Amino acid sequence: MTTLYIRYPARAGAIGGAAPACPYALAGDGGQLLQQGVSALGNLGDLIASARRVVLLLAASDVTLLRVKVPPLSAARLKAALPNLVEDQILGDIADSVMAAAPAPGADGMRSVAVVQRAWLEVLVKALLAQGAHGVSALPAQLCLPFQPGSVSAALSAGDHGLELALRQSQYEGLGLALSAQPEAALHTLRAMTGAGEAPVSLYLPAAQMPQYAALVAADAGLSAITLVEDHWAHWISASKSTALDLVPALGASGAGARQWQRWRWPVRIAALALLVNIVGINAEWLHLKHEAADVRAAMKQTFKAAYPNETVILDPAAQMRKNIAVARVSGGQVGPDEFTSLSAALGEALSVLPRKDVIATLEYRERALVVKIKPNMVDAAAMGRIKAALAARHLDLGEATPGTWRITLAATGSKS
Repeated sequence: MTTLYIRYPARAGAIGGAAPACPYALAGDGGQLLQQGVSALGNLGDLIASARRVVLLLAASDVTLLRVKVPPLSAARLKAALPNLVEDQILGDIADSVMAAAPAPGADGMRSVAVVQRAWLEVLVKALLAQGAHGVSALPAQLCLPFQPGSVSAALSAGDHGLELALRQSQYEGLGLALSAQPEAALHTLRAMTGAGEAPVSLYLPAAQMPQYAALVAADAGLSAITLVEDHWAHWISASKSTALDLVPALGASGAGARQWQRWRWPVRIAALALLVNIVGINAEWLHLKHEAADVRAAMKQTFKAAYPNETVILDPAAQMRKNIAVARVSGGQVGPDEFTSLSAALGEALSVLPRKDVIATLEYRERALVVKIKPNMVDAAAMGRIKAALAARHLDLGEATPGTWRITLAATGSKS
């Protein structure tokens, strides 16, 4: 899994409507640098889509870090109270700004609050999401500088319109300025902003600018507290992991916290198409079976009418046909296999296997079944097994409803004859 880091230049340095060049770096989960370069944001689509997460480092001059006294509030109440807490320190409409508070106040009860223009940040986040970003974070660049207590960290980088200065004074304090392209003046501005004392300053510079700035620092004793450090992505990546001041969640539904439905567009379409195909298939099969059933019923009614033209009411052709056939058999002197006479005769033949024939207490015929009550202790398990076998040979089933009570019915195979 990889993370794409993008340093977005200051808006003050933008020339016309041209897309600014953004330094970027692709890093693995262990922090190892996989790829780096400089490109416009619109040209990074492949890297943005392939990365697990995109971290946008906003120029320090575009993010204002305020120090405000915050009463002890829950996270939800603090979010609601932030506009009122910082309103007197912001020019313009507070609704046009996005605010995010540091996770914990300092020892003095003051808490840092990052403020950035809402419309501008929304455009950047939406541009990343449109290129397939899976998750977006936006951090103040000044808080992504390496920091050691008791010292100040700073970074100078050349932009299209001059120099960009980022300054970090504590864990959640920092600022940024857009300066003219005058290295010596930038160094003095940096020293003035860090105080007149001898607080050590670590200034991170691109490798190409190190010789020029080293000569300026060596020539001016007032700049002796500034230590020049060659800038590279490892510094920014390592420091950004300890910064919890993310501005994207404060965007609400416009930020990356909202589900990016475009990522699910094709899976949802495929699932909907599969569901539609299944529904159509099931309904088509149901209609086919319905037509088949109607055809079979029509054929049965036609056959029934041909056999019994005088029948006017036909509700169940198959049942009525069976009833009429049974009536015809009785009228013709034939006895059905499930009639009392047939069942009792078969039982009498089956009992012939017993040494004693007087085992029956009562004999009853109901619901096309012969119910026989046996005298106690007259038929053992072996004898009952022989009787069952004899009845099975005559296509009859013997079941024992209760002990000593037999129920003899026509077997399933016998019913077809």
